[in-house]
Amino acid sequence: MATGLIRRAISSSHAAAAVAQPARLLTARLHASEAEAQKVEPKASANTDTKKFQIYRWNPDSPSKPELKEFEINLKECGPMVLDALIKIKNEIDPSLTFRRSCREGICGSCAMNIDGCNGLACLTKISPSGSASTITPLPHMFVIKDLVVDMTNFYNQYKSIEPWLKRKNPPPTPGKEIPQSKKDRAKLDGMYECILCACCSTSCPSYWWTSEAYLGPAALLHANRWISDSRDEYTKERLEAIDDEFKLYRCHTILNCARACPKGLNPGKQIINIKQLQLKR
Repeated sequence: MATGLIRRAISSSHAAAAVAQPARLLTARLHASEAEAQKVEPKASANTDTKKFQIYRWNPDSPSKPELKEFEINLKECGPMVLDALIKIKNEIDPSLTFRRSCREGICGSCAMNIDGCNGLACLTKISPSGSASTITPLPHMFVIKDLVVDMTNFYNQYKSIEPWLKRKNPPPTPGKEIPQSKKDRAKLDGMYECILCACCSTSCPSYWWTSEAYLGPAALLHANRWISDSRDEYTKERLEAIDDEFKLYRCHTILNCARACPKGLNPGKQIINIKQLQLKR
């Protein structure tokens, strides 16, 4: 009987040892997998897609020459547009970087700049694939206030000079009501009213570069034709007379850089041609 009890005790101890061994192996495996994971983590973080940007920098408070400063960011941690890259650089690398932006939807025209040699809106321009650095500079041939911000005073004054509002000599047909317009006449304004005054077209025009103080430029003339073509406006003759000038209108040589640069797909050159044709008929 005692022998039987001893045998049972030995067999039970062997069984317990047999159960404990897989448990130790399982614990060892768990620790091994954690160690392996720690070894893999640096490899995962190294999986980046870097892109370099050379950005025009000039600060009026520091009397030094303008320069192109290089920044490098991880595109996998950034949005797809150039504006996303600029915001990331400003937020995470250099808070002093200065540029205009507002809507991020291609409506306000604030973020107009020169990107890789072409004028455009930073919010609508996709970041070029990784490789060579992208160069971002202010709109060409404009006075720079700081970094990518240019002085738009002359541009807006030219827009104001064409009197971009409805002018009437007679009261509305129905007092206190809007002035009616046919669908056909309304369609004549397509391709002009969409302009957002970003200045991409004007600052891509060689004629505007050399005579920006006298030549109105593609944007202002496009808006001039918008009001000349509006059937509700009654100052067509006066508007044509106001821009019938050697410099205001006829500095346009139909190079059509303006049509290529417009982020809204408009053709200011076509509208300028229309004004010239109306001048001949006048």
